[in-house]
Amino acid sequence: MDARSLADLLTEELRAVGNPDRATQEKAYLKSDLEFFGESVWEIRRVAKSFVTGAPAMAHDDLVALVAALWARPVFERRMASVVLLELHPRLLGPADLPLIERLVRESLTWALVDALATDVVGGILERAPAEVSPVLDRWSTDPDFWVRRASLLGELQGLRAGAELAPFLRRADAMLDEMEFFIRKAIGWVLREVGKRRPDEVIAWLAPRTHRASGVTMREAVRYLPAAERDRLMAAYKEKRPA
Repeated sequence: MDARSLADLLTEELRAVGNPDRATQEKAYLKSDLEFFGESVWEIRRVAKSFVTGAPAMAHDDLVALVAALWARPVFERRMASVVLLELHPRLLGPADLPLIERLVRESLTWALVDALATDVVGGILERAPAEVSPVLDRWSTDPDFWVRRASLLGELQGLRAGAELAPFLRRADAMLDEMEFFIRKAIGWVLREVGKRRPDEVIAWLAPRTHRASGVTMREAVRYLPAAERDRLMAAYKEKRPA
């Protein structure tokens, strides 16, 4: 069966568990022009995993062809299923696939797709090939498209949760710290929040001299899991628009 036929078969499985009322709500919530069948991301993942389990093992080119076929139609569940398929086959992906992923990020136009592509798919490739992927993320960090810039930040998250070096993320975050775009501000705070759970001293050391530059959304996220005294000190400095 060719990629288009497989995509259509998976689409029917996705459509079967959709809910029209939820479709309307999800479309409004994500402010998206995509079509929605109306199912949760959990359900999309369940259907995609079941589909993979019941099919022959895919080679790299088979995976890419199926992802492209699913993505070709502007249906949220199809596109999210294509992201899940990439997540389920990490060993088939490498730095050579980043141009494809970059295209998907540019065409996503919603955090729900961008974040999954960045944190899980790009993050997995980065973990296996940091020397090749880091320069790509550096380029993404200065891209005119804020979704691509967001992906350059969130692509680090998986590795940072596992203890990876923080410096590459901080370098990109510092360059974007003064941005007005909400989704950039939120991404910086989100990553700092996650790092702060286990490495609070590193977050405090970086954030303290920048509290006068950081936005409120960045600060509130970043300090969430820091020790109370440090959290209060940093937020006080932010409110007074001075370095801590």
